[in-house]
Amino acid sequence: MAASLLTFIFFLLVQLLNNTFSLEIHFYNQSCPRAELIVNSVVRKHVLQDPSIPAGLLRLHFHDCLNGCDASILIDSTEDNIAEKEAPPNLTLRGFEVIDDIKASLEDECKGVVSCADILAMATRDSVALSGGAAYALPTGRRDSTVSTIANVHIPSPSFPFSAALSVFQSIGLDLVDMTTLLGAHSVGFCHCGFFIDRLYDFEGTGLPDPAMDTGLLDTLRQQCPPHVVTLNNISKDPTVFMDQQTKTPFRLDASFYHGVVDRRAVLQLDQELDFTDLTSKLAVKYANNPKSFIKQFSKSMIKLGSTNVLTGEQGEIRQNCRRVNG
Repeated sequence: MAASLLTFIFFLLVQLLNNTFSLEIHFYNQSCPRAELIVNSVVRKHVLQDPSIPAGLLRLHFHDCLNGCDASILIDSTEDNIAEKEAPPNLTLRGFEVIDDIKASLEDECKGVVSCADILAMATRDSVALSGGAAYALPTGRRDSTVSTIANVHIPSPSFPFSAALSVFQSIGLDLVDMTTLLGAHSVGFCHCGFFIDRLYDFEGTGLPDPAMDTGLLDTLRQQCPPHVVTLNNISKDPTVFMDQQTKTPFRLDASFYHGVVDRRAVLQLDQELDFTDLTSKLAVKYANNPKSFIKQFSKSMIKLGSTNVLTGEQGEIRQNCRRVNG
């Protein structure tokens, strides 16, 4: 009896600790009541100046969460450490200045309270809402990592085989539905030609274009991405195209991306492969025909993504400057 009682008490303590250190809605209600309003205001200002900001923040948040949603992607390199943002897949990331702006405003409001990890998650949520998505209820309470190293970066390439990309998603607790849905973020923003140039001229070393690409899209992209100007090693000179070639509103998050998948007009190889498996092709058709179902699931998958391997409680820290660890 005594052993059973002790086991029960231990179970209750574990549950209490888990609940104490878990994410929660309106985490800053008491400690910084205006936090979410301030984030929204700053994000809105930046989006009005540059409608491509939501795409940048979505990608920044995603790349951060692949190694835990702990704002490690925001840390700058130092003399003795090369940070995550210097890894080749991260060199085209954008939106750091938005996070810096929000952090400065929040430090003025309530110094040392709101984490950079939460700022990035909230800013991404608000940018999604401003670009056509839903303002989903986002649990907060993340803390910031004190470590960022290039060796920890494992991001799927746009030319990854579908199964390999899925394995990366599954490694952080996301499933096939989440992957298919989150790739719908490719309905907004730009893409560097270097990420798909092989599909246009030398697919898998054949010397020919990807046979799965619509010929009309192939002609269009070849005009925008001639091979001699693609220089991924010098990103500033690498041309860009709109990610979603199906839409007249390239900065609006919607289901148009899935029309492109179904019509073989997806720009990236990974995106196009959504049409090649049974479940993902059915989801693509479902989202294309019922855009509201896409927006609803996108919100669910973003919440799930943003809860991946977070730091809470006494773990990590609350950075004073999102670009460097304290002290």
